[in-house]
Amino acid sequence: MIEMPGVVSSVIRSVGLSTAMKAAGVVTGLLPIPQPMLLVGPGASKRLAQALAGFGHRKILVVTDKGVAKLGLLKGFTQALRKGGADFVVFDAVTADAPIPVIERGIAFYRRRGCDAIVAFGGGSPMDAAKAIAYSVANRKHPRKLVGYFKGLRAPVPVYAVPTTSGTGSEVTVAAVISDPDAGAKLVIADTRLVPSMAALDPSLMVGLPKEVTAATGMDALTHAVEAFIGQWANDYTDRMALAAVGLIYENLPVVHRSPRNLEARERMALAATYAGIAFTRANVGYVHAIAHQLGARYHTPHGLANAIMLAHVLRFLAPAVTKRLALLAVAAKVGGGGERAAVLARRFIASIEAMNRELGIPEHVEALREADIPSLASAACWEADTNYPVPKYMSQGNCEAILRKVLRGPARETGSSRRPRRKAATARKG
Repeated sequence: MIEMPGVVSSVIRSVGLSTAMKAAGVVTGLLPIPQPMLLVGPGASKRLAQALAGFGHRKILVVTDKGVAKLGLLKGFTQALRKGGADFVVFDAVTADAPIPVIERGIAFYRRRGCDAIVAFGGGSPMDAAKAIAYSVANRKHPRKLVGYFKGLRAPVPVYAVPTTSGTGSEVTVAAVISDPDAGAKLVIADTRLVPSMAALDPSLMVGLPKEVTAATGMDALTHAVEAFIGQWANDYTDRMALAAVGLIYENLPVVHRSPRNLEARERMALAATYAGIAFTRANVGYVHAIAHQLGARYHTPHGLANAIMLAHVLRFLAPAVTKRLALLAVAAKVGGGGERAAVLARRFIASIEAMNRELGIPEHVEALREADIPSLASAACWEADTNYPVPKYMSQGNCEAILRKVLRGPARETGSSRRPRRKAATARKG
């Protein structure tokens, strides 16, 4: 067998994947993706509860985590349900990354208590767990058998959403990201019918968030908007949503970090997360998310934090292929003017992300990351991105390893396994 040089192999790989992704983008663009009815503003969660009380559900399962429950964030919502005469039960066992064993418990709880609708109440993990439970009980399938695209014949049972952070955008997305602790992997269940029917963006639920959660979830929303904007599936509609989200985040994230009880800024951040969610639901994400998923699966690094740490590094690699798009993001973020050269604006936007991270107290390194793990993390990240996301420029494993080493904490962690051979080149896509 004649072995192709690394550069030629990379070119062929890029051309083949690019063609497949463009075809997938055409199909995705034709899919009807519903959007939930949104209730926005202080007290929106209570108004959602009042509406649900009139929908005639037999019993509503409220899916959340113990942190939300202990903070008393459920109180106004559940009081409004009771006042309206709605029967409900609370499942507050969700833990970080929505692990399959927890989802199995939620499915059993739903069935045992005779529920017929679900409210996802919390951050990303409760949202994802609620969607997975709803899809599994409707299709009578284990969550593992629903991993992938449109694996369920039936629509999920009715799902409603009350996000308590401004980051994931799960209230408008078609996916549930769950984790398999045995395999150390994150898994995606996707179906357009997973979008909640109604959602409440209630800034009064977000005023008590710890600063580090506000920072990480806000940067998660920024990553959604940026990756949607620079990807190959972006269109005029997703561009409007992404640019609006970026402008709102740059204007309001520092404000809510400094002044957590600023309801107006909290509401704008909630809207920004939703706009970014709408953008990436249609336009998808990229290498930042692919790498963050591996860090979350291996080390349980919070997803928003991993995105925040990786975003500028990945953008610097991609910049030659998306200079003009990064320039537009700089203008939306008000870190540059439209009359400046695109290359200058692109560099300024990337630098502004690093400055934002510093202002928010985001660390520069992934503390748990070890040199020995980098080859396998890079391999898994490249596979995820190359086979799922419409990235603007393909990254070799060597490129990905180099980026990961930029967030490695010092020489103390540079021990362990031998390194895998690296592909030598990455090829930008035209257009």
